[in-house]
Amino acid sequence: MPDDPRNRELSSPQERYDARLQRRSSTLLQRRVVEQERASIDEALDQILTDESIAQAAARIVAARRRFIVGSAKSFSYASLLAFDLGVGLSQVTLIDGTVVRGVDVLADVRSNDLMVAFSFRRYRRDTVEIAQRFVEAGGELVAITDFEDAPLAKLADQCIYVATGSASYVDSPTVVASVLHVLATLTTASAKGARRRLVERDRLNTELGLYVN
Repeated sequence: MPDDPRNRELSSPQERYDARLQRRSSTLLQRRVVEQERASIDEALDQILTDESIAQAAARIVAARRRFIVGSAKSFSYASLLAFDLGVGLSQVTLIDGTVVRGVDVLADVRSNDLMVAFSFRRYRRDTVEIAQRFVEAGGELVAITDFEDAPLAKLADQCIYVATGSASYVDSPTVVASVLHVLATLTTASAKGARRRLVERDRLNTELGLYVN
């Protein structure tokens, strides 16, 4: 589900701010943003029902021995969300955070049954593209979550999930991205062996350790 090419006309947040936010009342701006988000999510959910790429990506993630999740800047938030949700039901899920787990550490030991999920939306961060490219060159499998068919990761990936991020705001929208990640994590966990056992054990440990307010 590639994004609308018209959303590419204003490539930077500053350009989108000048075009969309200046000299507009708060009431009008709020209405425009909400209407755009509502239209985007309605269209995206309809497309998810007919788009096979999410289910195909889920199958690849389940089949992998080790799963690495990467994203930079704003996309790091998406990577963190997916890594957390996948880690609840699957083993060997690692978020590349650049501190505890660095890209170079992962690239130094890539195996043929390793898989990387890489997030890359405009403006495309060079570090994510380079890590993903070297991971593929080392023999790993790549699932890319991106916005356009000619995005840097699209030509590298074994599987692409295209997400529309158009918005009436100065920043691209995270709404559809979050919805796609929710579906992807659900499909992956539902078909992963041992997921229920891990969920039960996590619940037991959460209770014993008193991690949550009752």
